[in-house]
Amino acid sequence: MQNAETVLKVLRERGRHGLPCNELYRQLFNPDLYLVAYGRIYSNDGAMTPGACGETADGMSMAKIERIIDAMRHERYRFQPVRRVYIPKNNGKRRPLGLPSWADKLVGEVVRLLLEAYYEPQFSRRSHGFRPHRGCHTALSEIEETWGGTTWFIEADIADCFGSLDHEVMLSILSEKIHDNRFLRLIKQMLQAGYLEDWEWSATLSGAPQGGVASPILSNIYLDRLDTFVETVLIPEYTRGKRRAPNPAYTRKTDAIHRARKRGDRVAVRQLRAARRGLPHGNPNDPQYRRLRYCRYADDHLLGFTGPKAEAEQIKQRLARFLREDLNLELSQDKTLVTHARTSAARFLGYEINVQHSRCRPKVNGHIRLRVPRTVIKAKAAPYLKHGKPERRTELMSRDDPVIISTYGAEFRGLAQYYLLASDVARLDYLHWVALTSMLKTLAAKHRSTVSKMARKYMAKLDTPYGPYTCFEASVSRPGRKPLIARFGGIPLRRQKTAVIVDRQPAPVTIRRKELVTRLTARRCEWCQRRAPVETHQVRKLADLDQPGKPQPAWAQLMAQRRRKTLVVCADCHQTIHAGHPTATPTE
Repeated sequence: MQNAETVLKVLRERGRHGLPCNELYRQLFNPDLYLVAYGRIYSNDGAMTPGACGETADGMSMAKIERIIDAMRHERYRFQPVRRVYIPKNNGKRRPLGLPSWADKLVGEVVRLLLEAYYEPQFSRRSHGFRPHRGCHTALSEIEETWGGTTWFIEADIADCFGSLDHEVMLSILSEKIHDNRFLRLIKQMLQAGYLEDWEWSATLSGAPQGGVASPILSNIYLDRLDTFVETVLIPEYTRGKRRAPNPAYTRKTDAIHRARKRGDRVAVRQLRAARRGLPHGNPNDPQYRRLRYCRYADDHLLGFTGPKAEAEQIKQRLARFLREDLNLELSQDKTLVTHARTSAARFLGYEINVQHSRCRPKVNGHIRLRVPRTVIKAKAAPYLKHGKPERRTELMSRDDPVIISTYGAEFRGLAQYYLLASDVARLDYLHWVALTSMLKTLAAKHRSTVSKMARKYMAKLDTPYGPYTCFEASVSRPGRKPLIARFGGIPLRRQKTAVIVDRQPAPVTIRRKELVTRLTARRCEWCQRRAPVETHQVRKLADLDQPGKPQPAWAQLMAQRRRKTLVVCADCHQTIHAGHPTATPTE
Protein backbone atom coordinates (compact mmCIF):
# COMPACT_ATOMS: atom_id res chain seq x y z
CA MET A 1 0.00 0.00 0.00
CA GLN A 2 1.21 3.51 -0.81
CA ASN A 3 1.47 5.99 2.03
CA ALA A 4 -1.12 8.73 2.46
CA GLU A 5 1.22 11.43 1.15
CA THR A 6 1.61 9.68 -2.22
CA VAL A 7 -2.11 8.89 -2.57
CA LEU A 8 -3.22 12.47 -1.93
CA LYS A 9 -0.51 13.90 -4.16
CA VAL A 10 -1.60 11.70 -7.08
CA LEU A 11 -5.24 12.73 -6.56
CA ARG A 12 -4.29 16.42 -6.55
CA GLU A 13 -2.46 16.02 -9.84
CA ARG A 14 -5.40 14.22 -11.42
CA GLY A 15 -7.75 16.91 -10.21
CA ARG A 16 -5.46 19.66 -11.48
CA HIS A 17 -5.44 18.14 -14.96
CA GLY A 18 -9.16 17.24 -14.95
CA LEU A 19 -8.56 13.50 -15.21
CA PRO A 20 -11.26 11.11 -13.89
CA CYS A 21 -10.91 8.85 -10.85
CA ASN A 22 -11.50 5.19 -11.67
CA GLU A 23 -10.31 3.40 -8.53
CA LEU A 24 -11.08 5.63 -5.56
CA TYR A 25 -12.82 3.02 -3.41
CA ARG A 26 -9.73 0.85 -3.12
CA GLN A 27 -7.94 3.73 -1.36
CA LEU A 28 -10.27 3.07 1.58
CA PHE A 29 -8.23 -0.10 2.22
CA ASN A 30 -5.13 1.96 3.08
CA PRO A 31 -4.52 2.02 6.89
CA ASP A 32 -2.17 5.00 6.57
CA LEU A 33 -5.07 7.19 5.44
CA TYR A 34 -7.04 6.22 8.55
CA LEU A 35 -4.07 7.08 10.75
CA VAL A 36 -3.79 10.50 9.09
CA ALA A 37 -7.54 11.00 9.54
CA TYR A 38 -7.32 9.97 13.20
CA GLY A 39 -4.47 12.40 13.82
CA ARG A 40 -6.58 15.22 12.38
CA ILE A 41 -9.84 14.69 14.26
CA TYR A 42 -9.00 13.11 17.63
CA SER A 43 -8.44 16.52 19.25
CA ASN A 44 -11.70 18.03 17.97
CA ASP A 45 -14.29 18.95 20.58
CA GLY A 46 -16.73 16.49 19.04
CA ALA A 47 -14.37 13.52 19.22
CA MET A 48 -15.67 12.63 22.69
CA THR A 49 -19.31 13.40 21.83
CA PRO A 50 -21.13 10.08 21.41
CA GLY A 51 -23.31 9.32 18.43
CA ALA A 52 -26.33 7.04 18.38
CA CYS A 53 -24.28 3.99 19.45
CA GLY A 54 -22.37 5.77 22.24
CA GLU A 55 -18.97 5.22 20.61
CA THR A 56 -16.31 7.94 21.01
CA ALA A 57 -12.59 8.35 20.30
CA ASP A 58 -11.86 6.62 23.61
CA GLY A 59 -10.68 3.10 22.83
CA MET A 60 -9.28 3.84 19.39
CA SER A 61 -6.83 1.18 18.21
CA MET A 62 -5.23 -0.35 15.12
CA ALA A 63 -7.60 -3.31 15.52
CA LYS A 64 -10.56 -0.96 15.03
CA ILE A 65 -9.01 0.37 11.81
CA GLU A 66 -8.46 -3.19 10.58
CA ARG A 67 -12.12 -4.06 11.27
CA ILE A 68 -13.27 -1.01 9.27
CA ILE A 69 -10.97 -1.90 6.36
CA ASP A 70 -12.19 -5.52 6.40
CA ALA A 71 -15.79 -4.30 6.19
CA MET A 72 -14.82 -1.99 3.34
CA ARG A 73 -13.16 -4.82 1.38
CA HIS A 74 -16.34 -6.87 1.48
CA GLU A 75 -18.59 -3.81 1.04
CA ARG A 76 -20.21 -4.51 4.39
CA TYR A 77 -19.54 -1.13 5.99
CA ARG A 78 -22.75 0.77 6.79
CA PHE A 79 -23.01 4.29 8.14
CA GLN A 80 -25.15 4.47 11.26
CA PRO A 81 -27.95 7.00 11.72
CA VAL A 82 -26.70 10.22 13.27
CA ARG A 83 -28.02 11.40 16.60
CA ARG A 84 -29.89 14.65 15.98
CA VAL A 85 -29.76 17.57 18.38
CA TYR A 86 -30.72 21.20 17.92
CA ILE A 87 -28.65 24.33 18.41
CA PRO A 88 -30.07 27.88 18.60
CA LYS A 89 -29.83 30.34 15.69
CA ASN A 90 -29.55 34.13 15.86
CA ASN A 91 -33.16 34.59 14.74
CA GLY A 92 -34.54 32.53 17.64
CA LYS A 93 -35.07 29.37 15.61
CA ARG A 94 -33.13 26.13 16.03
CA ARG A 95 -30.74 24.46 13.63
CA PRO A 96 -30.54 20.63 13.43
CA LEU A 97 -27.11 19.16 14.06
CA GLY A 98 -26.16 15.54 13.37
CA LEU A 99 -23.75 13.68 15.68
CA PRO A 100 -22.21 10.65 13.88
CA SER A 101 -20.61 7.72 15.63
CA TRP A 102 -16.84 7.70 16.01
CA ALA A 103 -16.27 5.10 13.27
CA ASP A 104 -18.39 7.14 10.86
CA LYS A 105 -16.40 10.27 11.74
CA LEU A 106 -13.17 8.43 10.97
CA VAL A 107 -14.43 7.07 7.64
CA GLY A 108 -15.96 10.46 6.83
CA GLU A 109 -12.60 12.16 7.38
CA VAL A 110 -10.90 9.67 5.03
CA VAL A 111 -13.59 10.37 2.40
CA ARG A 112 -13.09 14.09 2.95
CA LEU A 113 -9.32 13.79 2.49
CA LEU A 114 -9.77 11.96 -0.81
CA LEU A 115 -12.47 14.26 -2.20
CA GLU A 116 -10.72 17.44 -1.10
CA ALA A 117 -7.42 16.36 -2.65
CA TYR A 118 -9.14 15.68 -6.00
CA TYR A 119 -11.68 18.51 -6.20
CA GLU A 120 -9.83 21.37 -4.51
CA PRO A 121 -7.69 22.26 -7.57
CA GLN A 122 -10.88 22.44 -9.66
CA PHE A 123 -12.91 24.76 -7.42
CA SER A 124 -13.51 28.40 -8.32
CA ARG A 125 -11.21 31.03 -6.83
CA ARG A 126 -14.38 32.97 -5.92
CA SER A 127 -15.40 30.25 -3.45
CA HIS A 128 -14.02 30.73 0.07
CA GLY A 129 -16.02 28.57 2.49
CA PHE A 130 -14.68 25.30 3.95
CA ARG A 131 -11.54 25.49 1.87
CA PRO A 132 -7.84 25.35 2.85
CA HIS A 133 -6.03 28.69 3.09
CA ARG A 134 -9.35 30.50 2.60
CA GLY A 135 -11.99 31.84 4.93
CA CYS A 136 -14.15 34.83 5.78
CA HIS A 137 -11.24 37.28 5.71
CA THR A 138 -10.04 36.22 2.27
CA ALA A 139 -13.57 36.65 0.90
CA LEU A 140 -13.94 40.10 2.47
CA SER A 141 -10.48 41.20 1.32
CA GLU A 142 -11.31 40.18 -2.26
CA ILE A 143 -14.49 42.27 -2.15
CA GLU A 144 -12.71 45.29 -0.70
CA GLU A 145 -9.85 45.20 -3.19
CA THR A 146 -11.63 44.40 -6.47
CA TRP A 147 -15.25 45.53 -6.20
CA GLY A 148 -14.72 49.28 -6.51
CA GLY A 149 -17.42 51.19 -8.38
CA THR A 150 -20.21 48.75 -7.53
CA THR A 151 -23.71 50.24 -7.79
CA TRP A 152 -25.91 47.40 -6.51
CA PHE A 153 -25.35 44.52 -4.13
CA ILE A 154 -27.36 41.33 -4.68
CA GLU A 155 -27.42 39.56 -1.33
CA ALA A 156 -28.37 35.92 -1.94
CA ASP A 157 -28.90 33.21 0.65
CA ILE A 158 -30.08 29.66 -0.05
CA ALA A 159 -32.93 28.53 2.20
CA ASP A 160 -31.92 25.49 4.28
CA CYS A 161 -29.03 24.76 1.92
CA PHE A 162 -27.41 21.86 3.77
CA GLY A 163 -30.75 20.21 4.44
CA SER A 164 -31.98 20.59 0.84
CA LEU A 165 -29.14 19.17 -1.24
CA ASP A 166 -30.71 16.74 -3.70
CA HIS A 167 -29.09 13.31 -3.41
CA GLU A 168 -29.65 12.39 -7.05
CA VAL A 169 -28.11 15.67 -8.24
CA MET A 170 -25.20 15.16 -5.85
CA LEU A 171 -24.48 11.65 -7.11
CA SER A 172 -24.78 12.76 -10.74
CA ILE A 173 -22.23 15.53 -10.14
CA LEU A 174 -19.84 13.08 -8.47
CA SER A 175 -20.30 10.48 -11.22
CA GLU A 176 -19.08 12.94 -13.86
CA LYS A 177 -15.52 12.69 -12.51
CA ILE A 178 -15.58 9.63 -10.24
CA HIS A 179 -16.05 6.47 -12.32
CA ASP A 180 -16.17 4.10 -9.37
CA ASN A 181 -19.59 2.65 -8.51
CA ARG A 182 -18.46 1.21 -5.19
CA PHE A 183 -17.36 4.64 -3.97
CA LEU A 184 -20.57 6.25 -5.23
CA ARG A 185 -22.66 3.60 -3.42
CA LEU A 186 -20.77 4.37 -0.22
CA ILE A 187 -21.51 8.10 -0.59
CA LYS A 188 -25.17 7.34 -1.29
CA GLN A 189 -25.39 5.18 1.82
CA MET A 190 -23.72 7.96 3.85
CA LEU A 191 -26.29 10.51 2.65
CA GLN A 192 -29.27 8.21 3.25
CA ALA A 193 -28.25 6.74 6.61
CA GLY A 194 -31.02 8.67 8.38
CA TYR A 195 -31.09 10.17 11.86
CA LEU A 196 -32.37 9.35 15.34
CA GLU A 197 -34.46 11.92 17.17
CA ASP A 198 -35.93 10.85 20.52
CA TRP A 199 -34.80 7.34 19.52
CA GLU A 200 -37.05 7.30 16.47
CA TRP A 201 -35.41 6.67 13.11
CA SER A 202 -36.21 9.07 10.26
CA ALA A 203 -35.01 8.91 6.69
CA THR A 204 -32.84 11.65 5.18
CA LEU A 205 -34.47 12.20 1.82
CA SER A 206 -32.27 15.18 1.01
CA GLY A 207 -29.36 17.15 2.37
CA ALA A 208 -26.01 16.46 3.96
CA PRO A 209 -26.39 16.52 7.77
CA GLN A 210 -24.69 19.39 9.56
CA GLY A 211 -22.09 17.85 11.82
CA GLY A 212 -21.04 15.25 9.26
CA VAL A 213 -17.30 15.31 8.61
CA ALA A 214 -17.66 15.08 4.82
CA SER A 215 -20.64 17.45 4.56
CA PRO A 216 -18.61 20.65 3.88
CA ILE A 217 -16.69 19.18 0.93
CA LEU A 218 -19.86 17.60 -0.49
CA SER A 219 -21.70 20.94 -0.30
CA ASN A 220 -18.80 22.68 -2.05
CA ILE A 221 -18.85 20.06 -4.84
CA TYR A 222 -22.61 20.61 -5.16
CA LEU A 223 -22.47 24.42 -5.17
CA ASP A 224 -19.52 24.49 -7.56
CA ARG A 225 -22.23 24.17 -10.23
CA LEU A 226 -23.52 27.56 -9.08
CA ASP A 227 -20.03 29.06 -9.28
CA THR A 228 -19.62 27.70 -12.81
CA PHE A 229 -23.00 29.12 -13.92
CA VAL A 230 -22.18 32.59 -12.58
CA GLU A 231 -18.66 32.63 -14.01
CA THR A 232 -19.45 31.21 -17.46
CA VAL A 233 -22.95 32.61 -18.09
CA LEU A 234 -23.87 35.60 -15.94
CA ILE A 235 -20.52 37.39 -15.63
CA PRO A 236 -19.71 37.32 -19.39
CA GLU A 237 -23.24 38.45 -20.22
CA TYR A 238 -23.34 41.32 -17.71
CA THR A 239 -19.76 42.50 -18.11
CA ARG A 240 -18.85 44.72 -21.03
CA GLY A 241 -16.84 47.83 -21.82
CA LYS A 242 -13.22 48.49 -20.88
CA ARG A 243 -13.99 51.73 -19.06
CA ARG A 244 -16.80 54.20 -18.58
CA ALA A 245 -17.40 56.98 -21.08
CA PRO A 246 -16.52 60.47 -19.79
CA ASN A 247 -19.16 62.11 -17.61
CA PRO A 248 -20.60 65.12 -19.55
CA ALA A 249 -21.09 67.12 -16.36
CA TYR A 250 -17.49 66.47 -15.28
CA THR A 251 -16.24 67.42 -18.75
CA ARG A 252 -18.19 70.70 -18.72
CA LYS A 253 -16.69 71.65 -15.32
CA THR A 254 -13.20 70.81 -16.57
CA ASP A 255 -13.64 72.99 -19.67
CA ALA A 256 -14.92 75.84 -17.51
CA ILE A 257 -11.85 75.53 -15.27
CA HIS A 258 -9.55 75.83 -18.32
CA ARG A 259 -11.37 78.92 -19.53
CA ALA A 260 -11.19 80.53 -16.08
CA ARG A 261 -7.45 79.85 -15.90
CA LYS A 262 -6.89 81.47 -19.29
CA ARG A 263 -8.58 84.68 -18.21
CA GLY A 264 -6.78 84.58 -14.81
CA ASP A 265 -9.90 84.23 -12.63
CA ARG A 266 -8.49 82.29 -9.67
CA VAL A 267 -11.63 82.66 -7.57
CA ALA A 268 -13.73 81.01 -10.29
CA VAL A 269 -11.13 78.21 -10.63
CA ARG A 270 -11.36 77.40 -6.91
CA GLN A 271 -15.16 77.42 -7.01
CA LEU A 272 -15.33 75.24 -10.10
CA ARG A 273 -12.82 72.73 -8.73
CA ALA A 274 -14.80 72.49 -5.49
CA ALA A 275 -17.97 71.86 -7.50
CA ARG A 276 -16.23 69.22 -9.65
CA ARG A 277 -15.06 67.20 -6.62
CA GLY A 278 -18.53 65.78 -6.08
CA LEU A 279 -18.85 64.57 -9.68
CA PRO A 280 -17.65 61.16 -10.93
CA HIS A 281 -15.10 61.19 -13.74
CA GLY A 282 -16.91 58.46 -15.68
CA ASN A 283 -20.53 58.47 -16.74
CA PRO A 284 -22.53 56.44 -14.16
CA ASN A 285 -25.26 55.81 -16.73
CA ASP A 286 -23.03 54.65 -19.56
CA PRO A 287 -25.09 51.93 -21.35
CA GLN A 288 -21.93 50.38 -22.81
CA TYR A 289 -20.32 49.72 -19.40
CA ARG A 290 -21.34 46.90 -17.04
CA ARG A 291 -19.54 44.95 -14.34
CA LEU A 292 -20.70 41.88 -12.40
CA ARG A 293 -18.65 40.42 -9.57
CA TYR A 294 -19.31 37.37 -7.42
CA CYS A 295 -18.15 35.88 -4.12
CA ARG A 296 -19.42 32.85 -2.21
CA TYR A 297 -18.86 31.53 1.29
CA ALA A 298 -20.72 28.23 1.84
CA ASP A 299 -24.39 28.94 1.07
CA ASP A 300 -24.06 32.75 1.36
CA HIS A 301 -23.13 34.50 -1.86
CA LEU A 302 -22.87 38.16 -2.75
CA LEU A 303 -22.90 39.73 -6.20
CA GLY A 304 -21.82 43.26 -7.00
CA PHE A 305 -23.29 44.85 -10.12
CA THR A 306 -22.44 48.10 -11.87
CA GLY A 307 -25.46 49.06 -13.95
CA PRO A 308 -29.20 49.84 -13.61
CA LYS A 309 -31.39 48.28 -10.91
CA ALA A 310 -33.63 46.63 -13.50
CA GLU A 311 -30.72 44.47 -14.68
CA ALA A 312 -29.76 43.71 -11.08
CA GLU A 313 -33.28 42.37 -10.55
CA GLN A 314 -32.90 40.27 -13.71
CA ILE A 315 -29.69 38.75 -12.34
CA LYS A 316 -31.46 37.91 -9.10
CA GLN A 317 -34.31 36.19 -10.97
CA ARG A 318 -31.97 34.22 -13.22
CA LEU A 319 -29.96 33.10 -10.21
CA ALA A 320 -33.12 31.90 -8.47
CA ARG A 321 -34.29 30.10 -11.61
CA PHE A 322 -30.99 28.27 -12.05
CA LEU A 323 -30.95 27.14 -8.43
CA ARG A 324 -34.53 25.92 -8.68
CA GLU A 325 -34.29 24.15 -12.02
CA ASP A 326 -30.76 22.75 -11.96
CA LEU A 327 -29.93 22.25 -8.28
CA ASN A 328 -33.42 21.94 -6.72
CA LEU A 329 -32.64 24.73 -4.26
CA GLU A 330 -34.58 27.86 -3.33
CA LEU A 331 -33.36 31.34 -2.47
CA SER A 332 -34.53 32.65 0.89
CA GLN A 333 -37.03 35.42 0.19
CA ASP A 334 -36.26 37.20 3.47
CA LYS A 335 -32.49 37.24 3.00
CA THR A 336 -32.19 37.77 -0.78
CA LEU A 337 -32.09 41.53 -1.38
CA VAL A 338 -31.01 44.06 -3.99
CA THR A 339 -29.27 46.86 -2.06
CA HIS A 340 -28.02 50.21 -3.33
CA ALA A 341 -24.31 50.20 -2.63
CA ARG A 342 -23.88 53.90 -1.79
CA THR A 343 -27.00 54.79 0.22
CA SER A 344 -27.42 51.43 2.01
CA ALA A 345 -25.18 48.60 3.17
CA ALA A 346 -25.15 44.88 2.38
CA ARG A 347 -24.65 42.32 5.16
CA PHE A 348 -22.14 39.59 4.34
CA LEU A 349 -20.23 37.37 6.75
CA GLY A 350 -21.12 39.58 9.70
CA TYR A 351 -19.81 42.80 8.10
CA GLU A 352 -21.63 45.76 6.62
CA ILE A 353 -20.38 46.54 3.11
CA ASN A 354 -21.04 49.74 1.20
CA VAL A 355 -19.46 52.04 -1.36
CA GLN A 356 -17.98 55.31 -0.12
CA HIS A 357 -18.98 58.70 -1.48
CA SER A 358 -17.64 62.05 -0.29
CA ARG A 359 -17.85 65.55 -1.73
CA CYS A 360 -14.72 66.72 0.07
CA ARG A 361 -12.57 63.59 -0.46
CA PRO A 362 -13.06 62.50 -4.07
CA LYS A 363 -10.27 59.91 -3.89
CA VAL A 364 -12.40 57.61 -1.71
CA ASN A 365 -15.40 57.72 -4.03
CA GLY A 366 -16.35 54.30 -5.34
CA HIS A 367 -14.13 52.39 -2.91
CA ILE A 368 -15.54 49.53 -0.86
CA ARG A 369 -15.82 50.10 2.87
CA LEU A 370 -16.13 47.33 5.48
CA ARG A 371 -17.85 48.26 8.74
CA VAL A 372 -18.76 46.71 12.09
CA PRO A 373 -22.57 46.53 12.39
CA ARG A 374 -23.96 48.31 15.44
CA THR A 375 -26.31 45.38 16.01
CA VAL A 376 -23.29 43.09 16.50
CA ILE A 377 -21.82 45.34 19.20
CA LYS A 378 -25.19 45.55 20.94
CA ALA A 379 -25.70 41.78 20.83
CA LYS A 380 -22.17 40.96 22.05
CA ALA A 381 -22.38 43.51 24.90
CA ALA A 382 -25.75 42.19 26.13
CA PRO A 383 -24.35 39.23 28.20
CA TYR A 384 -22.20 41.65 30.21
CA LEU A 385 -25.02 44.14 30.93
CA LYS A 386 -27.80 44.27 33.49
CA HIS A 387 -30.26 47.16 33.48
CA GLY A 388 -28.01 48.86 30.93
CA LYS A 389 -24.84 48.72 33.06
CA PRO A 390 -21.90 46.27 33.16
CA GLU A 391 -22.49 43.64 35.82
CA ARG A 392 -20.60 40.69 37.28
CA ARG A 393 -21.11 37.15 35.96
CA THR A 394 -21.98 34.96 38.90
CA GLU A 395 -21.39 31.71 36.99
CA LEU A 396 -17.65 32.55 36.83
CA MET A 397 -17.14 33.55 40.46
CA SER A 398 -16.28 29.99 41.51
CA ARG A 399 -13.44 29.77 38.98
CA ASP A 400 -9.80 30.73 39.52
CA ASP A 401 -8.74 34.26 38.64
CA PRO A 402 -6.67 33.20 35.59
CA VAL A 403 -9.67 31.28 34.26
CA ILE A 404 -11.95 34.30 34.70
CA ILE A 405 -9.49 36.61 32.92
CA SER A 406 -8.80 34.12 30.11
CA THR A 407 -12.56 33.60 29.58
CA TYR A 408 -13.19 37.30 29.12
CA GLY A 409 -10.01 37.67 27.09
CA ALA A 410 -10.87 34.87 24.68
CA GLU A 411 -14.39 36.23 24.10
CA PHE A 412 -13.19 39.73 23.30
CA ARG A 413 -10.09 38.64 21.37
CA GLY A 414 -12.08 36.43 19.01
CA LEU A 415 -14.47 39.23 18.10
CA ALA A 416 -11.77 41.91 17.81
CA GLN A 417 -9.56 39.81 15.55
CA TYR A 418 -12.48 38.98 13.29
CA TYR A 419 -13.35 42.64 12.73
CA LEU A 420 -9.80 43.95 12.22
CA LEU A 421 -10.58 44.40 8.50
CA ALA A 422 -13.28 46.97 9.30
CA SER A 423 -12.46 50.64 8.81
CA ASP A 424 -14.34 51.47 12.01
CA VAL A 425 -12.99 48.65 14.19
CA ALA A 426 -12.48 51.30 16.90
CA ARG A 427 -16.22 50.96 17.55
CA LEU A 428 -15.34 47.85 19.56
CA ASP A 429 -13.84 50.12 22.22
CA TYR A 430 -17.30 50.29 23.82
CA LEU A 431 -17.46 46.49 23.98
CA HIS A 432 -13.96 46.45 25.46
CA TRP A 433 -15.05 48.81 28.24
CA VAL A 434 -18.20 46.81 28.99
CA ALA A 435 -16.35 43.47 29.11
CA LEU A 436 -13.49 44.92 31.19
CA THR A 437 -15.85 46.46 33.75
CA SER A 438 -17.81 43.20 34.00
CA MET A 439 -14.59 41.24 34.49
CA LEU A 440 -13.30 43.53 37.24
CA LYS A 441 -16.69 43.44 38.99
CA THR A 442 -16.66 39.63 38.85
CA LEU A 443 -13.18 39.50 40.39
CA ALA A 444 -14.11 42.11 43.01
CA ALA A 445 -17.26 40.20 43.99
CA LYS A 446 -15.30 36.95 44.27
CA HIS A 447 -12.64 38.45 46.55
CA ARG A 448 -15.03 40.85 48.30
CA SER A 449 -12.85 43.70 47.18
CA THR A 450 -13.23 46.75 44.92
CA VAL A 451 -12.92 47.23 41.19
CA SER A 452 -10.01 49.64 41.55
CA LYS A 453 -8.03 47.19 43.68
CA MET A 454 -8.55 44.38 41.16
CA ALA A 455 -7.48 46.71 38.34
CA ARG A 456 -4.26 47.66 40.15
CA LYS A 457 -3.54 44.00 40.96
CA TYR A 458 -3.79 42.66 37.41
CA MET A 459 -2.92 45.67 35.25
CA ALA A 460 0.08 45.22 32.94
CA LYS A 461 1.67 46.70 29.83
CA LEU A 462 1.96 44.82 26.56
CA ASP A 463 4.28 45.87 23.73
CA THR A 464 2.51 46.08 20.36
CA PRO A 465 3.51 47.45 16.93
CA TYR A 466 1.67 50.64 17.95
CA GLY A 467 3.46 51.03 21.27
CA PRO A 468 2.67 49.77 24.78
CA TYR A 469 -0.99 48.96 25.47
CA THR A 470 -2.68 48.41 28.81
CA CYS A 471 -3.92 44.89 29.47
CA PHE A 472 -4.81 42.71 32.46
CA GLU A 473 -2.84 39.57 33.19
CA ALA A 474 -2.77 36.69 35.66
CA SER A 475 -0.06 34.04 35.58
CA VAL A 476 0.10 30.44 36.78
CA SER A 477 3.60 29.32 37.75
CA ARG A 478 4.83 25.88 36.67
CA PRO A 479 8.01 24.30 38.08
CA GLY A 480 10.72 24.12 35.44
CA ARG A 481 8.51 25.61 32.71
CA LYS A 482 7.33 29.01 31.58
CA PRO A 483 4.32 30.29 33.51
CA LEU A 484 0.92 30.23 31.86
CA ILE A 485 -0.41 33.75 31.29
CA ALA A 486 -4.09 34.61 31.05
CA ARG A 487 -4.65 37.99 29.38
CA PHE A 488 -7.50 40.36 28.65
CA GLY A 489 -7.07 43.28 26.25
CA GLY A 490 -3.87 44.63 24.81
CA ILE A 491 -5.31 44.46 21.27
CA PRO A 492 -4.88 47.67 19.22
CA LEU A 493 -8.29 48.44 17.74
CA ARG A 494 -6.80 49.67 14.49
CA ARG A 495 -7.62 48.50 11.04
CA GLN A 496 -5.26 45.86 9.64
CA LYS A 497 -5.60 45.25 5.91
CA THR A 498 -3.46 42.13 6.14
CA ALA A 499 -5.51 40.48 8.90
CA VAL A 500 -6.46 37.00 7.73
CA ILE A 501 -8.45 34.28 9.45
CA VAL A 502 -8.74 31.21 7.26
CA ASP A 503 -10.57 27.92 7.61
CA ARG A 504 -9.01 24.65 8.66
CA GLN A 505 -5.69 23.89 7.02
CA PRO A 506 -5.58 21.04 4.49
CA ALA A 507 -3.61 17.86 4.68
CA PRO A 508 -0.30 19.09 3.21
CA VAL A 509 1.48 17.24 0.44
CA THR A 510 4.16 16.35 2.98
CA ILE A 511 2.23 14.86 5.91
CA ARG A 512 3.87 15.06 9.31
CA ARG A 513 2.95 12.13 11.49
CA LYS A 514 0.94 13.17 14.54
CA GLU A 515 2.61 12.29 17.82
CA LEU A 516 -0.44 10.31 18.94
CA VAL A 517 -0.33 8.19 15.79
CA THR A 518 3.36 7.45 16.41
CA ARG A 519 2.58 6.42 19.99
CA LEU A 520 -0.31 4.21 18.82
CA THR A 521 1.76 2.40 16.18
CA ALA A 522 4.63 1.82 18.66
CA ARG A 523 2.44 -0.88 20.31
CA ARG A 524 3.78 -0.22 23.82
CA CYS A 525 1.51 0.41 26.80
CA GLU A 526 2.42 3.75 28.39
CA TRP A 527 1.13 2.55 31.78
CA CYS A 528 2.58 -0.92 32.30
CA GLN A 529 5.21 -0.63 29.51
CA ARG A 530 4.27 -4.03 28.04
CA ARG A 531 4.59 -4.80 24.34
CA ALA A 532 1.03 -5.61 23.34
CA PRO A 533 -1.82 -4.43 21.10
CA VAL A 534 -2.77 -1.02 22.45
CA GLU A 535 -5.69 1.39 22.29
CA THR A 536 -6.16 5.01 23.25
CA HIS A 537 -7.72 6.17 26.49
CA GLN A 538 -9.01 9.70 25.93
CA VAL A 539 -10.80 12.31 28.01
CA ARG A 540 -12.76 15.31 26.77
CA LYS A 541 -10.48 17.85 28.43
CA LEU A 542 -7.68 17.90 31.00
CA ALA A 543 -9.92 19.66 33.52
CA ASP A 544 -12.01 16.45 33.69
CA LEU A 545 -9.08 14.64 35.32
CA ASP A 546 -9.35 16.70 38.50
CA GLN A 547 -12.72 16.08 40.15
CA PRO A 548 -13.31 18.04 43.38
CA GLY A 549 -13.63 15.87 46.46
CA LYS A 550 -12.03 12.82 44.84
CA PRO A 551 -8.37 11.75 44.96
CA GLN A 552 -6.72 11.87 41.54
CA PRO A 553 -5.80 8.33 40.36
CA ALA A 554 -2.24 7.64 39.30
CA TRP A 555 -3.09 7.34 35.58
CA ALA A 556 -4.82 10.75 35.71
CA GLN A 557 -1.76 12.23 37.43
CA LEU A 558 0.39 10.84 34.60
CA MET A 559 -1.86 12.41 31.94
CA ALA A 560 -1.93 15.73 33.81
CA GLN A 561 1.85 15.66 34.19
CA ARG A 562 2.29 15.12 30.44
CA ARG A 563 -0.45 17.68 29.62
CA ARG A 564 -2.16 15.15 27.32
CA LYS A 565 -5.79 14.17 26.90
CA THR A 566 -4.71 10.73 25.66
CA LEU A 567 -2.91 7.75 27.13
CA VAL A 568 -1.97 4.77 24.94
CA VAL A 569 -2.53 1.61 27.00
CA CYS A 570 -3.09 -2.09 26.50
CA ALA A 571 -6.58 -3.58 26.66
CA ASP A 572 -6.13 -4.87 30.24
CA CYS A 573 -4.97 -1.51 31.58
CA HIS A 574 -7.74 0.27 29.70
CA GLN A 575 -10.35 -1.94 31.33
CA THR A 576 -8.92 -1.37 34.80
CA ILE A 577 -8.77 2.40 34.20
CA HIS A 578 -12.46 2.45 33.30
CA ALA A 579 -13.20 0.22 36.29
CA GLY A 580 -11.62 2.87 38.50
CA HIS A 581 -9.01 0.62 40.10
CA PRO A 582 -5.93 0.23 37.88
CA THR A 583 -3.73 -2.45 39.37
CA ALA A 584 -0.66 -1.82 37.24
CA THR A 585 1.94 0.78 38.14
CA PRO A 586 3.99 2.75 35.64
CA THR A 587 7.66 1.97 35.24
CA GLU A 588 10.23 4.42 34.02
